[in-house]
Amino acid sequence: MKVKLYGVRGSLPAPLRNAEYRIKLEEILKRSIASGLKSEDQIASFLDHLPGHLSHVVGGDTTCVRVDSDDGNVYILDAGTGLRPLGDELMAGPWGRGQGKIHIFFTHTHWDHIQGLPFFKPIYIPGNELHLYSPLPDLEDRMAYQTTERFFPMPFHNSASSKHFHQLKKGEPIQLDGGLELDSHPLKHPGGSQAYRFRSDAGTFIFATDAEFTGEDLMSRPDDAAFFDQAELLVMDAQYTLDESFSKFDWGHTSYTMAVNCAVHWKVKNLVLTHHEPAYSDEKIFENFKNAIEHRMALQHTSPRIFLARESAEFDLRSLKSSPAQGA
Repeated sequence: MKVKLYGVRGSLPAPLRNAEYRIKLEEILKRSIASGLKSEDQIASFLDHLPGHLSHVVGGDTTCVRVDSDDGNVYILDAGTGLRPLGDELMAGPWGRGQGKIHIFFTHTHWDHIQGLPFFKPIYIPGNELHLYSPLPDLEDRMAYQTTERFFPMPFHNSASSKHFHQLKKGEPIQLDGGLELDSHPLKHPGGSQAYRFRSDAGTFIFATDAEFTGEDLMSRPDDAAFFDQAELLVMDAQYTLDESFSKFDWGHTSYTMAVNCAVHWKVKNLVLTHHEPAYSDEKIFENFKNAIEHRMALQHTSPRIFLARESAEFDLRSLKSSPAQGA
């Protein structure tokens, strides 16, 4: 099972602004002078040794995650703006020829988790099958409502793909093609949200965005512990600093500090911090990442390995078992 991130921002898209871009450029140029960079063949090595906030961009698209089973089946989690580039990639395969099946699982239908669907090219190709999953009984109405003529020129049901809606039920796992089993778990978030757990012989992957956890929750919600227990890979909401989470109590999101606490308590093996605050710069987000690692060390734990969610980051559950990859 492989997992690829296409959208990692929370709340609304956050493209790189000119001011932040210039700050990055100035810092990179200063470092190039200090390093004695003299020729083009030194550039790649120089870039590889830059701090993360300079060598990468976190990305500005909202939540979208791709899961590939070992035999090539594709499953999608949420339809934020990251769904558009994912759709562009899929168009090179069966989905561009009207021979593809599309499976999208919705954690909830707040705007930043559905706004990419009208721009997802495969749904406009005749012959493609679109399967949409959620515990919500009215998911079809919600999908149609966002593309009424007041908001979008093409109504949802006028797109050429066939539409199939599946209502999930707590405690009733479903079997997916590719040897995967999926079940869901409710999370604390305004209007509700769902975590999704994929199981295969490669391990367990859990996606838990838009969730608010507190220290009291760790002891008072045993169902959480049972659901998250010893996951090989957990991609989890870590939108705020701890101080900011106090000022935004009941907004439905978690601090990176609490995400680490949860992962340690649940014995998670690899934690990916996602749903980044759109007001944070890349430098601030990488600082949070560093602080999350330091917090885990202060707890005197070497696990979980912690990763920062970045657009296009990929995780192979089989290789995670044998290699530390980029985590810390």
